[in-house]
Amino acid sequence: MVTIAFCFPAGRYHATPWGRHVNEAEIEWPPSPWRILRALVATWHRKGASDRYPTAVLDGLVERLSSNLPSYRLPCGVRTHSRHYMPQGRLKTGREDTSLIFDAFLRLDPQAELIANWPHTILEPEQYALLDELTRDLGFLGRAESWVEAWRIESWEGEANCHPSEISMDIDTGEMLEPVRLMTPRPAEEYATWRNSMIRQHGLDAKKLKKPQRAILSTLPERFIDTLRLETSDLQQAGWSLPPGTRAVIYQRPSGNFTQDSALRFTKPNRVQTTTARLALAGRPLPRLEDAIKIGELARVAAIKNAEKANGGYVPAVLSGHHLPVDNRHGHAFYLPEDADRDGYIDHILVHAPAGISAEGIRALDRITRLWERDGGEWQILYEGSGTVKDLPQSPYLGRARIWTSVTPYLHPWHIKKNFGVAEQIARECRQRELPEPVEVKKVERIIVGGKKRRPVHFHRFRSTHKRLTQPDTRGHFVQIIFAKPVDGPLALGFGCHYGLGVFSPGDEKE
Repeated sequence: MVTIAFCFPAGRYHATPWGRHVNEAEIEWPPSPWRILRALVATWHRKGASDRYPTAVLDGLVERLSSNLPSYRLPCGVRTHSRHYMPQGRLKTGREDTSLIFDAFLRLDPQAELIANWPHTILEPEQYALLDELTRDLGFLGRAESWVEAWRIESWEGEANCHPSEISMDIDTGEMLEPVRLMTPRPAEEYATWRNSMIRQHGLDAKKLKKPQRAILSTLPERFIDTLRLETSDLQQAGWSLPPGTRAVIYQRPSGNFTQDSALRFTKPNRVQTTTARLALAGRPLPRLEDAIKIGELARVAAIKNAEKANGGYVPAVLSGHHLPVDNRHGHAFYLPEDADRDGYIDHILVHAPAGISAEGIRALDRITRLWERDGGEWQILYEGSGTVKDLPQSPYLGRARIWTSVTPYLHPWHIKKNFGVAEQIARECRQRELPEPVEVKKVERIIVGGKKRRPVHFHRFRSTHKRLTQPDTRGHFVQIIFAKPVDGPLALGFGCHYGLGVFSPGDEKE
């Protein structure tokens, strides 16, 4: 059995059925099996799973899920819409021309779970592992506004209420059901036969093809899984009434599934708060770890810019660090560049906010596609995932340990005074952040970065800002902090700690 649960934290599900115009205000409910498989394949490409799982594992997973039709357990929702007058970029009778667009969506309880269940499907262990990762990293289902959280359920004992059937009546209860047409993938083993019949039917095996025939042939890949990678615009241009490799199946859903009760009360979700996200960098050459503060600042700028675009100009304070409450104690985002493979180059950025990252913040981070600097450096960004610190164990900055050692220079944030040196300032910072005071702080002369010995002077230690910042320490120190009891990471202290300075990694006694 394979069972996937979905919930929509924004309380909205947007998806237009294939072949229907958006102004018909129809909603594809439940999400078709074809839509779910396309979302999983897209996540495999976009979220970096291709680096850890070979194509053969994805192929096998898709083939197993396409071989049987799922049943669903549908929660109730309110069918509603909003109206927008979209500018058309031209004038009409002296005024800007607009077109009325209906945005239909299903309003759901953010805690309500949609269940998709393949009762007769069994996967290989590696396929289960891949499915777990893909569902965890799935960001939306349907249109981009349909934020989703998904996870696999090991053993589901519930009862489905939406099945593939031609009979619009529950035989056991006599209750009338509502038929809905969903797109489902053809079993992978049938695809080759179907493709050959399409090629013969449209004369696509001729030596010379006309332009419409070439368009059709370009959307008939040899492998079934490649049909899930085709762009919707290419399918529409080729004139497909149904996407290649799919078939329409009638499902029966409960007749009262779309309630008209506008006073439907939704309870507040009681889920674990997201505090941490991880981004991957790609490009040649990657930035040096010695330039961590530059990359941390670029990541913050990119998060702010994308938040403005994604949220209509609104930037969550947790991302920007602006307009925070007076009692804020570093609860906003730390942008911490990582050298995960220890080759001396930054390959990831850990974004951590102890106060929690809102859905708007995660949406902004997910939209970041590149970082660039004026000197010509440019890197692609891949959003790997988010959750709590326990959900991202691969980060070298996360863990629980007594001993923490500098990865980048620590710059003391206050001026040195008598009995108020580096150790005393670290102890004060720990108190302010409600961490235990260290039992010992040792200075370290050098650290190893990419096989080379490095001193603090080798690192860039200044903010790239036009503002006049008080910087009591311009040299920096490497230190090792020892606590009486293990503390949780990430740990970043001192001047510039929100941008990659003063970062520590757990030591040999990591739990």
